[in-house]
Amino acid sequence: MSRVCDICGKKAQTGNRRSHALNATKRKFYPNLHKIKAEIGGKIKYVKVCTSCLKGNKVKKVI
Repeated sequence: MSRVCDICGKKAQTGNRRSHALNATKRKFYPNLHKIKAEIGGKIKYVKVCTSCLKGNKVKKVI
């Protein structure tokens, strides 16, 4: 399963995990994705959408 928003294409960013001694090890920051039912092109399908797209009304959620 890919961790990419189907609407805006937001994906994981990389950064450093810092200890108290300031040792740096690589880590990833993942987007807050939700699997929802949405109407796209007149068809209902499941999509993975980040919360910023959900709040911004970029996708019509089907209940």
